[in-house]
Amino acid sequence: MLRSQRPSAEEHAELLQKLGPLPIEGASWPRWIKIAAWVMLGLIAFQFVITATGPNGQNVNPYVAASLVACYVALVVVARYMTTSVTRITAEGIQQSWLSRRLITWDDIQFTKFIPLISSKKLICFVSKGRPVVFQGGTRELQTAFAQISLVYRRR
Repeated sequence: MLRSQRPSAEEHAELLQKLGPLPIEGASWPRWIKIAAWVMLGLIAFQFVITATGPNGQNVNPYVAASLVACYVALVVVARYMTTSVTRITAEGIQQSWLSRRLITWDDIQFTKFIPLISSKKLICFVSKGRPVVFQGGTRELQTAFAQISLVYRRR
């Protein structure tokens, strides 16, 4: 990507003004997704207990059982981060708390793509070097800001 394809300083300043008072902050995932994740984990735990206490549980290899428990613990960790993750849009850039902090400055963004999925609205930020950075927006304010950012930082 050529550096000249990025929006001009005037377009960027207009975007920040259009976004309104910064920072814009909100949950990264919609509430219904967080609830669905925890309900699903509850169902999995219930099925584990039913299987472990039944006659079929006696025939399970201990290594298989340990790997299933490890996978379940990993799912719980991901669900916890989904529940507590926050996305912020500031004058410096965009950041999201996650397993590791996602952070990108406005200068690093070459172009963006807004993906309005049913489960989560995503903003994919493409940079000149490295992998794209994906941010989730779980609130209406974040989703509107993502759409506006995508219009200004679209591929030209």
